[in-house]
Amino acid sequence: MLAPQFVLPIAREITVDLFAGGGGASTGIEQALGRHVDIAVNHDPQAISLHERNHPQTRHFCSDVFEVDPVEVVDGQDVGLMWASPDCKHFSKAKGGKPVSKRVRGLAWVVTKWAKAVRPRVICLENVEEFKDWGPLDANNMPDAAKKGRTFKRWTRSLANLGYSVEHRELRACDYGAPTIRKRLFLVARCDGAPIVWPEPTHSKTGGKGLKKWRAAAECIEWQHPCPSIFERARPLAEATLRRIAHGIQRYVIDNPRPFIVPVTHPRDSRVHSIDDPLRTVTGANRGELATLVKHFDRLIERFSNPGDLVYDPFHGLGTVGVRAIKLGRRAGGSELNGEYFRDQVHYLQAAEREFATPSLFDLEEAEAPDESIDELARRRLDRVFAGGGL
Repeated sequence: MLAPQFVLPIAREITVDLFAGGGGASTGIEQALGRHVDIAVNHDPQAISLHERNHPQTRHFCSDVFEVDPVEVVDGQDVGLMWASPDCKHFSKAKGGKPVSKRVRGLAWVVTKWAKAVRPRVICLENVEEFKDWGPLDANNMPDAAKKGRTFKRWTRSLANLGYSVEHRELRACDYGAPTIRKRLFLVARCDGAPIVWPEPTHSKTGGKGLKKWRAAAECIEWQHPCPSIFERARPLAEATLRRIAHGIQRYVIDNPRPFIVPVTHPRDSRVHSIDDPLRTVTGANRGELATLVKHFDRLIERFSNPGDLVYDPFHGLGTVGVRAIKLGRRAGGSELNGEYFRDQVHYLQAAEREFATPSLFDLEEAEAPDESIDELARRRLDRVFAGGGL
């Protein structure tokens, strides 16, 4: 409920939110129309309880969407807008190669039921982009690739046969000012003869040409609040997650002072994301989804050591601490049992040594002899550091 005061029920048309969940779509509809949603339907008691809290003026029906009688619940009023967001899990590629449910995939047919019974003036449906591939299943309850999209076409044709103009597009939330890169299929059907008008993007990845730059994930994180470390968990993180963190440290910490985001629920994925990008889709996986890592290494190294000191890390991983130590003029040492990590860290440490030892034009002024080469000067600088003499 965006406004604290209640609104008198004097609107000429009512709005309906099927598969209402906790009220996200209802909040968007309220922002767009300036008034509350009139009817919300969901089968889950917890979802309805949350929706009731967020939208107290809405009439709520905790029921299977097919068991709700549209004629009875609208009570003779015209429906101006009906919004439907059917369960997406059995369409989404995130489900992987697991069998899917024909019943869950068929929930969108309730839209046709409402269109026949009360003829909403405008119907909007939102789902994952794979929804347009909706088709029959094979004997193993897997989508039949040869019949991909057949049911979707039949479903949209059923709306067209009822006198609706139907259009659909894939839209990304980040292009319209939301700090998430989530892409969804949106379908609009209307029977009032008015044209379907799609919104123009307001943002782009780089900005320019009249568009703003994508909003960043960093806007959503309340940095002032402390949070427990992922390394202090009672249950250790999976090996694949630790490897993603290591890659993120190399990409966004060693070579970039900005934080980064790590997905922790996709074991075969090595992606890491910049804090300046919009958020990716947040799933409902049991282990959570995202973790952030912030650069503290330099501050600790500079506080507790001096140039030329040995900085030793007993759990050296990919050598992040050692690399930062070398770049700050310290010596690096460490231990690592994982062979892959050890080989990677050697590569990173050698690269850091080469970068640190390469003289600049100003360093050439330090040459002890006019004919001292750049390689000799670099070797002398490294020897001085490793001998404990600092720069």
